[in-house]
This record gives sequence, C-alpha cells and structure tokens, in this order.
Amino acid sequence: MKPEEIAALLNEPACAHNNKSKSGCAKPAPGATQGGCCFDGARNALLPIADVAHIVHGPIGCAGSSWDNRGTRSSGPDTFRIGMTTDLTDMDVIMGRGEKRLYQSIKQAVETHKPAAVFVYNTCVPALQGDDIEAVAKAAQEKFGVAVIPVDCAGFYGNKNLGNRVAGDATIKYIIGTREPEAPAYEIPGVKRHDVNLVGEWNVGGEFWNVAPLFDELGLRVLCSFSGDSRFAEVQTMHRAEANMVVCSKAMLAVARKLEDAYQIPWFEGSFYGLRDTSEAFRGFARLLNDSDLSARVENLVAREEARVEAALNPLREKLRGKRVLIFTGGYKSWSVVSAMQDLGMIVVATGTEKSTEEDKARIKALMGDEARMISDNDQLALIDVFHETRADILIAGDRYIYPTLKSRIPFLDIDHVRRIGYAGYDGLIELARNLDHAVHSPVWAQVRSTPSWAAAPARPRPRAAA
Repeated sequence: MKPEEIAALLNEPACAHNNKSKSGCAKPAPGATQGGCCFDGARNALLPIADVAHIVHGPIGCAGSSWDNRGTRSSGPDTFRIGMTTDLTDMDVIMGRGEKRLYQSIKQAVETHKPAAVFVYNTCVPALQGDDIEAVAKAAQEKFGVAVIPVDCAGFYGNKNLGNRVAGDATIKYIIGTREPEAPAYEIPGVKRHDVNLVGEWNVGGEFWNVAPLFDELGLRVLCSFSGDSRFAEVQTMHRAEANMVVCSKAMLAVARKLEDAYQIPWFEGSFYGLRDTSEAFRGFARLLNDSDLSARVENLVAREEARVEAALNPLREKLRGKRVLIFTGGYKSWSVVSAMQDLGMIVVATGTEKSTEEDKARIKALMGDEARMISDNDQLALIDVFHETRADILIAGDRYIYPTLKSRIPFLDIDHVRRIGYAGYDGLIELARNLDHAVHSPVWAQVRSTPSWAAAPARPRPRAAA
C-alpha cells in the first residue's frame, strides 16, 4: 500500500474532529501497534464473514499467534474458523516463491473447502519483498471462478484501527455492489418492508441474535450485519439498503460514508448496549426511513420490551444500585457500556479511552459530565491503583486484565471481543445485570480478603533441641 493511500484512509471527512489538523487522524506512533497491528485489525474486521476462506499470506506466526481471537459466532457455515496461511519460510523469501505459494494456497482452499470467496491478507514479510497479491488474486479468480479479495494490510503500515479501515476500503472496492439482493422470503401483511444494514456489528457472543427477531417483527430486513454472522453474498448487497446504522464508528465509519456518497444511503451511529440505547437505535431507523407506521410499531415494541426488562431488572437493580464500577474498554464500548451501567443504577467512576474517537469521548462527557475521568493508559498496575483510588466495587475490562485483577482480589467482568456471552439488546442487558451481580456478590471475595487462621494464630514456641 502506497503512503498516499494510507494517508487517505487516515483522513475521514465524516468524523467531526477530522479537521483538527491537516493530516486527519493521528499517524501511528512508535509502539502504537500494541494491542494489534494493521494486519490484526483488518483480519479481525473481516473474519466474521462465515462462508469465506481467510488466507494469511506470510510466516505462520502471523496467523497462529492471534487466529480466532474474536468471539464472533455463526448461525451456519464455519469456514471462517479454519486457520489458513501460506506459511512462508526463509527459503521462500530467498528464492522469491511467495506469489507461487499464495496461488497454490488459494487453489487448495477452493478445492478443499468450496468457499463463497477467498480473502488474502498481506503481512509484513511479503509486503517488504514486494509480492503482488492483487495480481495473484486476479489470476486465481479467473482460473477458479471464485471471488478472491486482496487485503493489503501489512502490520508495519500502522495500528489496528488503520487495519479496520483497510478492511472497509477493500470491501467497498471489491465486494459491495457486485450482487443484487434476493426477494424477501416472506412479507408481513399490512407492513411495509425496509432493507437496512448494521455496520461494525461483530456478533460477539451471539449479541446480534438478541436483536435480530425484533428487526423481523418491525419489518426491517437486515441485508447485512457487517460483518458478524454475515455471508459473502450479503456483503455484496449492502448497496441496496435504505438506511445504515454504524455500531463501531472507529472501525467502519468510512464504509457508511462511502455508501452514502455512492448510493445515497443515510446513516446514523447507535448502540445496542443498555435499555435507552437499544430503544434509541430502533427509533433512529424509524427517523431515517421517515415511515410514520414504522415509528408507531417501534414505540409499541419499545414500550413492551422496556416493561418486560424493567420487571426482570427490578430485583437485580436493588443489589447493584450505588455500586461503583471502573470501565476500561475503548472504542464505542467506552460510552455504550457507561450507558448500560447507568441503566442499572450503578456509578461509573472512570472509563477507558485507549481506542476511542473524539466522538466517543464527547458521548462519555454527555453521559458522565464534563469532569468525567477518562483513562487512556493501559498499564495494568496503574489501572489497579485507579480502582482503589476511586473506591470501585468492580472492574469491567478486556480479558488481558483478568489475571492481575483476580490476583489483586478484585471483582472482574470480561467485556472483551473474545467472550462467549452476549450483552447487547434488551435480553443482553438482563444477562449483563445477572453477571454483574454474580461477580460483585460472589462469596469468594470475603474468603480471599480475610486473614487466614494460620496468620491470626499466635506463634507457637519452638521445642528445645536435645542436649
């Protein structure tokens, strides 16, 4: 990828804070790839497309060290869970065999697994030696009759966020608009159907399935949930949606903007974490689609679901109200989880902003006030110090903080993208409250924080040694 192409991806006109400097978003600084490089971001963004063969072009370590580290789930094909790599060795580099190995890898993937498409992820080694993955992809596509999508995402290009943008750019360039959607399988009598997309929804822990039946009930057909539990054919049809909702803005804002520019599809940002945000997400679609009948159905659905959730949450709220919570997530979860905690009556003492945009930070201030404490440093020991300083009762963070937190005898809830539990939607909020209750009120904390009997007992006198 050329420097000017990287600069173009860092320049996002749809971002309200883009013009703070002439260069758009900040360029990666040394050490910025901690927590994910460009390759990791691109592969994570596209890996949930379930019926695709995902081939990592590079040494096996690039694929093996982080494969399948997102807890996304599929309701059908599991091709995306098969780790595929060209496994470049020293001799491949010396002899210049990278492109040949890539072609053969595509051939093997097509013949063995019959995927809907093949995605090729470029990594540092082949990028440095100049492998033309786009030419190989084009030749393989013509030979095997299967779409082969090159994703030029070498790790040294930048951080994980840049990789998300590279993935979105490849999707716009090679996939979206290459297929028309099929006729709907059924129609609801008296209900006008609308086609919509979710952009930046990963179906972590099956979260999308918590809200999918509600879309069906409202007559909203989700053409594509990009990319959680999606299929290649669904991604191809995203250009025919009437409205888009951007769930993870830092990752996929450019996709929504480019769909608006090319196909006049309006979009808004929303979240399915928490009671208020879930309801507002459905209202957001009704506003964009300008359908009064849909607005009425949304209000009926919101009233019913909120009453049901309130009834389920009442006993849990009594136990969680007033509990102090420290959140360290980043991205859109830095504010969406804050909203969910406030719905439960909990007090958010601080939230992490390691991978958050300026819009995310603005939302945090809107929820917590201008004096909201935001933490960008991911130092684990410093985070534990903040926990004690703020007198928090529980830490909500990613899985890499589990062990230092539990060793410090602190209640912990995993909210990272590798989890297998979904917290989105109305039912997700109930599940979140249950897990918070279990974590905060577990009897183990009284046990591990108490003084052990052998430490409290007076020391026994040593017996005298025999003369």
